[in-house]
Amino acid sequence: MSLITRRAALFCALALTLPLAALAQKKYDAGASDKEIRIGNTVPYSGPASAYGIPGKAMSAVFDKVNADGGINGRKIKFISLDDGYNPAKTVEQVRKLVEEEEVLLLLAPLGTAQNSAIHKYMNTKKVPHLFLNSGANKWGDPKNFPWTMGFIPSYFTEGRAFAKHILATKPNAKIGVLYQNDDFGKDYLKGVLDGLGDKAKTLIVSQQTFEVTDPTVDSQLVTLKGSGADTFINISTPKFAAQSIRKVADMGWKPQQYLVSVSTSVSSVLKPAGFENAQGVISSSYLRDPADVAIHGSKEYQDYAALIKKYYPGGDPDDSLTANGYTIAQAMVEVLKRAGDNLTHDNIMKVASNLNLTLPMLAPGITLKTAPDDFYPVSQLQLTKFVGSRFEPFGPLIDR
Repeated sequence: MSLITRRAALFCALALTLPLAALAQKKYDAGASDKEIRIGNTVPYSGPASAYGIPGKAMSAVFDKVNADGGINGRKIKFISLDDGYNPAKTVEQVRKLVEEEEVLLLLAPLGTAQNSAIHKYMNTKKVPHLFLNSGANKWGDPKNFPWTMGFIPSYFTEGRAFAKHILATKPNAKIGVLYQNDDFGKDYLKGVLDGLGDKAKTLIVSQQTFEVTDPTVDSQLVTLKGSGADTFINISTPKFAAQSIRKVADMGWKPQQYLVSVSTSVSSVLKPAGFENAQGVISSSYLRDPADVAIHGSKEYQDYAALIKKYYPGGDPDDSLTANGYTIAQAMVEVLKRAGDNLTHDNIMKVASNLNLTLPMLAPGITLKTAPDDFYPVSQLQLTKFVGSRFEPFGPLIDR
């Protein structure tokens, strides 16, 4: 072979390998490197909704386990979870710190509707993934206008509507009293209730009472609801007030059929303080396996979950739904990062997150995590549950949005 021919052959070989080499190149945005992936998070570790700090600790436990096992594609996760006290102004401050100072690759599961509303436009202006929000507001599924924001848990609107439909089916002449938190969280649930009741809302709802998250108690609102003659009580509140409400209803000798929003079904933060005996028959909903259900404690799914929590979050309660919530969100995030491979850019993270079809161990049977470029509602199904003994038992069919 002549020198010219050998050079030509070498040139052709190099030309053929260049596209493959280009495809194999690692791509990073701020927050990612060969050794590390920085993930930001905000939850209320303090303040009136401090029970919602549990998911942050559970997520941290999952990432600690991942790091102990060698990380994701050789990279360790640095999970930076900051306290916002359930105060939207503090959320803004902490998220700016995470994005502009810590330079996180993405913001994972910031908790709260008002809190996420306060950073919604900011995250999309910055074009930093605002992923798997721990809030069920409908507006988190709007990829056309907010392509960097994606929810996670089922819609509050869907759950509120499911409560209303159940009331119409089981107690069509109910007298309904509603207690709701006076913010976007409470109003989203209320919209679902009103939509589910339809034209009957005006006649069936006999009283609506609101409270502020800074209020010390909701005792006066509950006295008013009882006085209205309501025989059905829809409780749209965060854990502290949910526990107060269940106990106060019992103390007053009021015996309505109670409906409690799923974000306040924590065993350790709500049901135990309220008293199991006072919560019997309370109806809620779930998209997760109930970790307090001893019937699942022999399953591999539960045992793997409980073992991780015991080792990496020793102060946590594996039987608490808030723990299972944080565990499940972190697992979804790990899957996204695995699939993203060496292309750890903001664009690719969103591309991967918007093309998922997963079953995760602690999701309830039959419920899957699905997304598409035009569907940013990862978990859209739920099932009604009833508190019996010391746990919530599922009943009825799966409900989709």
